[in-house]
Amino acid sequence: MEFAASSSYSLGVEVEFQILDKRELNLVPFAPMLLELSPDILRPRLSAEFIKSILEIQTGICADLRDVENDLLQTIALAEELAIANDFVLYAASLHPFARAAEQELTEDERYARIMEELQVIGRRFISQGLHVHVGMPDGETAIKVCNLIQAYLPVFLALSCSSPFFQSKDTGLMSYRTKLFEVLPLAGIYEYCNGWKQFVAEVEDLQAHGIIGSFRDLWFDARPNPDLGTVEIRVCDLPVRFSDILALVALIQGCAVWLAEAVDDAGPLRPYLIKANKWQAVRHGFEGRFIDPLFRLGNNAMNFRLAAMVLKRHLKPYAGKLGSERYLEQLDTVISGGTGADQMREIYRRENDFCAVVRDIQEGFWR
Repeated sequence: MEFAASSSYSLGVEVEFQILDKRELNLVPFAPMLLELSPDILRPRLSAEFIKSILEIQTGICADLRDVENDLLQTIALAEELAIANDFVLYAASLHPFARAAEQELTEDERYARIMEELQVIGRRFISQGLHVHVGMPDGETAIKVCNLIQAYLPVFLALSCSSPFFQSKDTGLMSYRTKLFEVLPLAGIYEYCNGWKQFVAEVEDLQAHGIIGSFRDLWFDARPNPDLGTVEIRVCDLPVRFSDILALVALIQGCAVWLAEAVDDAGPLRPYLIKANKWQAVRHGFEGRFIDPLFRLGNNAMNFRLAAMVLKRHLKPYAGKLGSERYLEQLDTVISGGTGADQMREIYRRENDFCAVVRDIQEGFWR
């Protein structure tokens, strides 16, 4: 398995949208139809997911955040026009608040069919969407180093992106219920420390030889090396509900990856219980959760995630300046002060007592 080195710190972003009926605002299984109807300019940027009500939009390889912004602006706008022309809307959030998992239709795909046959009811409940961010790495060793270290800050990324408090018409009590749905999948969640690229290759090949996985794509870690693309792939995030929030989070993730690649030595395995505790606090409480930096780069004392996000942002500002992403990073202040999608959803439901109102308000606010 070779690592396809990519341009240093280039970006790729994947955004998984829900497809909703324009009137009832429920999930509808029409991603295959939209793919078939999409114009040639749009089709390479769209991809089906394992259920037919999810449409993934992908950027190309982007040199910087400005490229990401322009790519997504064009592609999402075209996809929205296509959806509206067919009486659908695209919805950015990690869980639909009242859709029923048992009613979703599966995409006809050999890999998805194999996975669903293995997962059974666990897979049937997994109707969530997320944001995946790829950051280009010069080689496999650097990719492994960044994956090892970035585990410390994945809970901060998650706390900034929470958008899944409701599931099947119930308030779960969590800010990111998507995360707990995801963690029941095999080989999902927290990435185990790896002692270099050769060990990662050996682990993947051993799992393949025993028939446990088909490829590294079956490793659903919160962060993983992606040898085919030459990137570190950050998969921990819920899908932010506003376009500007997506760009701000990508800026933070890219800056963090560059900082860890260039300025921080691999510290060996991080304390696993601390990483798990931080992740739970982000899942359960969002910004009000309790964070302790396993690398002690943001301070030696416990702080809430709101403060942790502010400190990490300030720490990464010089790297954002070098990357040309400083103005995008500054947009994090809107999330930190105004709350995440989960905060907004709960406030709308408290005010309206209506899940359709939640969906409508969030959907209409995507471009604000």
